[in-house]
Amino acid sequence: MTMPVTIIMIEDDEGHARLIERNIRRSGVNNEIMPFTNGTDAVKYLLGADGTGLDHKGRALLILLDLNLPDMTGIDILRMVKQNSFLKSAPVVILTTTDDSQEIKRCYELGCNVYITKPVNYESFANAIRQLGLFFSVIQVPPAV
Repeated sequence: MTMPVTIIMIEDDEGHARLIERNIRRSGVNNEIMPFTNGTDAVKYLLGADGTGLDHKGRALLILLDLNLPDMTGIDILRMVKQNSFLKSAPVVILTTTDDSQEIKRCYELGCNVYITKPVNYESFANAIRQLGLFFSVIQVPPAV
């Protein structure tokens, strides 16, 4: 039996966050979504009370990460997740407006699993998120070790 996957959404634009959650739900994904509007709170949650990430041992997490946050970069969070022994197997989906090829390359080198540039057009953005939700419904996410 597969364990439920918790989606950690780190997105500072509340309009984008609502759109993301609504369209993930429309695609039939009913997993818990934990929203964070800044990197500091997200990192505190991910690393837990003792700062090691041990709190998530045995849990399956999928991280949706914006690169442009008010207090730190998504790159810093990606690096922290992929260097943490308990979190490194969690899939990280970068969902951002940045389409710079060097930034995309850097994210993949640091271990992101998927990089999606947010379309500017509302309907295109909604459609991209619905497709992402369909993707979430079929992928397997390993529990934190």
